[in-house]
Amino acid sequence: MTIRYGAAPLLVLLALTGCTSEEPATVQLADVRRAPVTEVVEAPATIGARASATLRSPAQGTIDKLHVRDGDRVRKGQIVARIRSPQAEDQLRQARRASELATPARFSAPSVRLPSLDTAAFDRKVARHFARARAEARKVEDKRTRKQLLNAIDLAGTQYRAQTRALASITAQLNRSISGLMTGVTSGLSSSMASLQAASKSQARAAVKVAERTVKSLTVKAPFSGVVTLGRVSGGGGMPAGVESLLGQFPGGGGGQQLPSLPAGGAAQGTPVAAGVPVSAGDPIVTVTDVSELTLDADVDETDVLLVREGVQAEVELDAVPGATYEAAVTGIGVTPMEGTTGGVSYPVRLRLGAGVFDDGSEAPTPKPGMSAVARLTVRESPSAVAAPASAIVSSGRESVVWAVRNGVAQRRVVKLGAQGDAVVEVLSGLSVGERIVVRGADSVREGQRLP
Repeated sequence: MTIRYGAAPLLVLLALTGCTSEEPATVQLADVRRAPVTEVVEAPATIGARASATLRSPAQGTIDKLHVRDGDRVRKGQIVARIRSPQAEDQLRQARRASELATPARFSAPSVRLPSLDTAAFDRKVARHFARARAEARKVEDKRTRKQLLNAIDLAGTQYRAQTRALASITAQLNRSISGLMTGVTSGLSSSMASLQAASKSQARAAVKVAERTVKSLTVKAPFSGVVTLGRVSGGGGMPAGVESLLGQFPGGGGGQQLPSLPAGGAAQGTPVAAGVPVSAGDPIVTVTDVSELTLDADVDETDVLLVREGVQAEVELDAVPGATYEAAVTGIGVTPMEGTTGGVSYPVRLRLGAGVFDDGSEAPTPKPGMSAVARLTVRESPSAVAAPASAIVSSGRESVVWAVRNGVAQRRVVKLGAQGDAVVEVLSGLSVGERIVVRGADSVREGQRLP
């Protein structure tokens, strides 16, 4: 739970007057004075590092060489380990071979055309019949009849030629229609084939890039400067090839050697990382922690988090360093609630941790990530407030009430509060400096009650 407390002593806040013999034994009065009031929110916290990354094996293999030991400091880009993986190198060769074989296939459209009709022989035969008919018609002695016969023969010849031309036109039109249809079909097939070939080629290139990144990741490098912690591996216990391939496709920054963290069975499980030790894809090799700047992750109760602002100063105490106090400042306030054990919720607040000193003024040691602490955040501060003891405030529904004494008679005053300390509170309205108020036994006072 979050705890509030403030600048304590009542003696710096109020000039208390002793109880007279006429006053009830449970009621005590004092004059309102100006005094500093500080409101502090207390929250549990944990020390954190600026950044931390667990570097994992991208493929099954063996640790060929380990360049660091536990606790070593490394620079960004420094090689920390090399992994030998014949399997990853073989996958790269296969991917390159598949990419070379993924050449575009040629597709030729079939040609379909109706043959043109050869009517030359038939035309010659028909022409001979027309010539014979004209010869016979000319032998007719009757001029009128002869003329009619010749006209009929000419008309028949004209019709025959027209029908021949119509047949040729129909054949040509059919050829054009068939050609257009085949062009459309083959164009669609060509486009589909081209798309399939492009996709195949693209997949082959992507497979090569993934395999190249995996092989490159076998040289494990530090993504940033920090302190090294060696991990424990499963001993190359045969992770399925499909899972290994998927893990290899997700290298992080710093040369592609940072892979997503996988749930571990426990810090003490597995085989310690060392040269010659077999590893599986996803096994943690080293964890690099940047301790150049320490942070503090505090859990602030929902009733107090709206008072916290960026830049708020805090004092921090650590269980591991008794008697020392560290400086801190709020750098961010989270919006994702976290359920507490008592049913309420809290919100994460990030602070930047500063230097610490002991009570005698000597320098305190630098904490380590993961240590528990208590942060006391100064959320409101009023150096010269109209102040009243917290014992003088009586809650009445949503109102805060103070009993003022005028001419020896108790008067109910609704006040507005500002900064709220554990012993004293700031009164923003409802009271003035110099007024006399009930500071003890306020819950037993009634309107109009005579008080000295």
